[in-house]
Parts: sequence; structure tokens; C-alpha cells
Amino acid sequence: MDFFVPGRICLFGEHSDWAGGYRRINGELHKGLTIITGTNQGLHATVTKHSDRLVYHPSPDQGASLPPLDIPMNLDVLLEMAQQGEYYSYIAGVAYQVLTHYQVQGLEIRNHATTLPMQKGLSSSAAVSVLVARAFNRIYDLKMTVRGEMEMAYRGEITTPSRCGRMDQGCAFGSRPILMTYDGDQIDVVELRTPKDLHYVIVDLGRTKDTKKILSRLNHCYPFADDPMQEAVQHYLGPVNTRITGQAVQALQNGDTPLLGRLMTEAQAEFDAHCIPACPSELASPHLHALLEHDAIQPLVYGGKGVGSQGDGSAQFLAKDRQSQVRLMELIEKDLGLSCLELTIKASNTVRKAVIPAAGFGTRLFPATKSLKKEFFPVLGPDGRMKPVIMAIVEEAANAGVKDIGIIAQERDHDLFKQFFQTPPPIEHYNKLSQEHREYSDYVLELGKGISLITQDVQDGFGHAVFCARQWVGDESFLLMLGDHIYSTSAELSCVEQLLRVHETTGLSVVGLKPTPAEQVRLFGCASGTWRQGQDILNITRFAEKPNLDFARNHLVVEGLPQDTFFTLFGMYILTPRIFALLEDNILCNRREGGEFQLTSCLDSLRQEQGFVGCVIQGERFDVGVPDGYRRTMIEFGDSSS
Repeated sequence: MDFFVPGRICLFGEHSDWAGGYRRINGELHKGLTIITGTNQGLHATVTKHSDRLVYHPSPDQGASLPPLDIPMNLDVLLEMAQQGEYYSYIAGVAYQVLTHYQVQGLEIRNHATTLPMQKGLSSSAAVSVLVARAFNRIYDLKMTVRGEMEMAYRGEITTPSRCGRMDQGCAFGSRPILMTYDGDQIDVVELRTPKDLHYVIVDLGRTKDTKKILSRLNHCYPFADDPMQEAVQHYLGPVNTRITGQAVQALQNGDTPLLGRLMTEAQAEFDAHCIPACPSELASPHLHALLEHDAIQPLVYGGKGVGSQGDGSAQFLAKDRQSQVRLMELIEKDLGLSCLELTIKASNTVRKAVIPAAGFGTRLFPATKSLKKEFFPVLGPDGRMKPVIMAIVEEAANAGVKDIGIIAQERDHDLFKQFFQTPPPIEHYNKLSQEHREYSDYVLELGKGISLITQDVQDGFGHAVFCARQWVGDESFLLMLGDHIYSTSAELSCVEQLLRVHETTGLSVVGLKPTPAEQVRLFGCASGTWRQGQDILNITRFAEKPNLDFARNHLVVEGLPQDTFFTLFGMYILTPRIFALLEDNILCNRREGGEFQLTSCLDSLRQEQGFVGCVIQGERFDVGVPDGYRRTMIEFGDSSS
């Protein structure tokens, strides 16, 4: 199994993580607030299960000075290694914590590439700690959430002589920016969205600093201030940081890069004014300030500040655009002789394409489907129009902004879809329509411009149908909707919009969920998990395809649901392109379920590799693929949005 874990950089709020921790002693202190994000650089590794040992092969980038690690999975041995310090102590510390809490065997980790600089304020120790925690979680399916992996990595790191801050393991959230709040021992994490790419440059100043001394001097100002100098440190890490970081959250989410840059510059100035007196030998940082004030840099950036614990270690700049980012890196490396890294925070996840499988025969609706495909069965929509099922599905996607739609059909049925979506009615019929219906006819043709027909020659299961869309989808996440389900809601956001919002927030694959009574679970795919935020986003820990009731009661209970109520799949998904490789592996190895290639097992593999969340949809699904479901649709669908 392949893994990538990035480093971590603090954009705003350095030192406030441990400062907020002192609220468990002094409740008058402010909560800590940091904005952090994963770097574009990190650790690339391939991990396999080992029967009884912890084996780590360092990458060539880490140099010949680091020999391979090969120790038994024994608590005493792991603890001894963890307490020795140095790089391998983090790996052993996390393994010690995992073995303390779970029944696992060993791991063999091949770190085949390390693109993250060591000891440059980018949390290389946290990255390897998260890598080990995630590897145990995914290899042994321990069902830890991302927060759980982060906590396990933190426990492992503090098993070593290191005394890391609580934000370091935020790299577990990947390359997405997050806001972390620290209130004593309580940590809250909110994932942030940005509507535009943010282009940073991280600069290694090529100097040394005494991080332990900086932390010691600043910690000496807590939990209670004894003099004005200590009061100044608490003031900066308290109300000043709360104000600046809060404004930075809004600027980031609004895509206001000029304001974000000004806040970086302001944060540095406030840090200097309040904190340098606490440790002037390290925090005066003449090389950092010379770079931040360099005349040639100013036209290319919106702002800049120090990194990590501050001091003459590293600097970060927010470039004005991609071209400025490239020019800035050239200037720093060629003219100033310093090394630097590119950091680009990508705009929040957007979904452009929807896939609708529609190649099935419709056996459960026979003999009606002998003369009319079920996707063209008429339904009365909430707008009062009679329309085919496929039109209701396409409208659901298009109204949410997903207008590139691939319909998977048998080749002999392509003309049916072309005739409806891409062929105008005969002029004599068009002229008989009311003005309202003429406008709707034109609207159907407009939607048809975004529709592509994808051929599935052999009906070999739902998973096979989805796989047929691989080339059309390409390397991007996509919306998957069933060809015999339609949806309605009275909520502010449509069902698809609710799903898109969760994907944009998390960057993960998402499935819609519906609380369902026990007697119906055998009819649907099901999922279970643990709550992520409130009770509308679920970290999926298990998928099951149409389970029996005993299995559901034993394995699919979710906290907070009424007794004998379970989550069934709503019939819409957002999937990352990794799903196609998993489906291909099943097809090449001829791994069938019930004689066909199914999707559910691949969803579970995707969950283990990348994480998967469920969105509890505020709305109704209507299954038109069965007689009773179609009858219900005819009765209720037209009134379901009121």
C-alpha cells in the first residue's frame, strides 16, 4: 500500500498551540489559534504487513548515515528505542503506542523518497509519526479517523524525548489548510476552503537557531506573568494572535490574498514587538528580517514572516501569483544563494463531471422495460412537469453546477438519449407547445450539449459500469448518481449540493447516507462509522453490500441513531479517481461478487487508502427501479420539495 504524508507549516499562530494548553492552569488566558497546512513535499512510502517486526528502509534522500531499522514488535524494545531520541525514536514511539492500544503484528515501511527537508520547521518528525500511525491504521484496518491518526502520532512523538507542540501532527490532514484551536487539553480542527490557489515560497535561511532555548524562554512567561515582558508575550499569543488569525481565516476563505499578505507582515511586526525581549539572542533574527525587507522581493509578494518557532531558521512569503512565485524562487536561489521550497495551496475541491450508469435492462420492471428503458419512465416533478427519470437526474446534477455528464449505456441505446437530449422536436410539434414548454425544450437541448454517451457493451455489474467511465472522467473527482434513483429535498441545498459541500470541505470521497429502518437494510448498501463534526458528517469505517439484519446489528450500529436504524447508501457518491485503479484490479483478477464486478468492495478499499466520509442527506430518495418504488415516486415525488 502506497502512502504520502506531507510536512506541516504554520501560516499563522506559531507558539499559541502550547500557550493555549496552559488554560488548564490559568483560565484567564486566551485559546490558542493556528492556521496550518501540509507542504507539497513529504515522505513517500510503500508499506506491507510484517509478521512480527518493525522494519523501516530509509530513502536515498536521507543519506547513508541512516541505516535501516529492524526491531521486534515488542513493547520493551520499542520503548527503549523511542527513548533514545533521534529519527528512529519517532517510528518506535508510534509503534509502541499502537501496540499498547491494538492487537497488531509488524510493518515493513520502504520510504522510497523524502522530499521534505529535515529540521527546517516543517515538522519532518511529525510527518514520519503520522506515516507510521496511518500505516498501522490502514494495513490493519484499525478504523482510526484522521483525528485518531493525529492523536496516535502525537502520543508516539511525546513518548520520545521530543516535546512537540500539538499542531505538529496537523499534517495528518494532508495539503488542506486547517484552523486548529487549543483550549487546555482540548483541540478542535476546522478545515478551511480557499476559492483560489495560494502561492507561497518557503526559504531556508541557512542559519542555525536554538529552538529549545526559544521555547524555554517563552514558556517561562506562563502560566502567570510576573513582569511586563511576560505580560507582553501573553498579550501577543493571546488577544493579538486571536485577532490576526481570525482575520486571516476570513481572508483565506474569501481569497483575499493582498489582505492575507498584509496580515503576515503585521503578525511578524507584532511578534517582534512583544516577543523579542523574551529571547533577544535568538528572536532578533537579523537574517530573517534582512530577507523580509529585501527590496527586490517586495514587488513579487503580498507579505512574509518567519516560520515555526521564529528566529533565523526559515521564512515564508505569499507571492502575488504563480509567475511571481517562480520569479521569487529564482531570485532567492540564484541571486541570494539560499534554498527554497514551493508551496501551493490549491483552490478548494470542485467537481465538474457526473457519471450516470444507465445500461441495465431493468429486470425488476419487466415487461414494461421491454418497450421502454426505465430511465425514460415518466415522473411528475416538483416543478409540475412530466419528464423522464433521466431528466430528473440530469437536472439534479446540473442545478448544482455539475454540467459535464457522462451517461453509461449500451451502444444500441445511444440514439434514445441523443434523441431526447440532443435532437429538437419536429418543428410542427414544437410550434404546438406553449411558450413555457418551448423554453423548456430549448433548456433540454442546452443541457444536452454537456452530455456524453459512454458505452458499456457487457453488463457485468455496477463496478464494471463505473469503470467504463475511466477515460472520460480522467484524473479528477466525479459525482456518481444511480440511473434509477431520483432525489428531492425541502432543505436550502439540494441533495447533490449537500454532497458537494462536504467534498469541498474535506477533499475526500463522499457517499450520501440515509437513516433506514431494520426491515429495509437488506435492500441497500450500508455504511457505519464515527461522527466527524456534529452529526451530519460520518467518518466511514465499514461498507456492507445489502447485509442481513443480524450482520447490521453486530457491525453497522452508529452512535446516535435510534435502535434498529442503520445508515444505507443514498444512491449518490463523489469519488476520487483512485477508484478506477481499484476497479481495474478487481476486473483483471476476475474478483466477482455474485457473478459480477461490484463497487462496494472497492469503496472499502478506497476508504482504507484515502479515507471516506458519509454525508447524512437532508432529503428523500426515490428508487424507480422497483415497482413499489416507482409507485411511491408517482405519488410523492411531485410534492416532495414542498
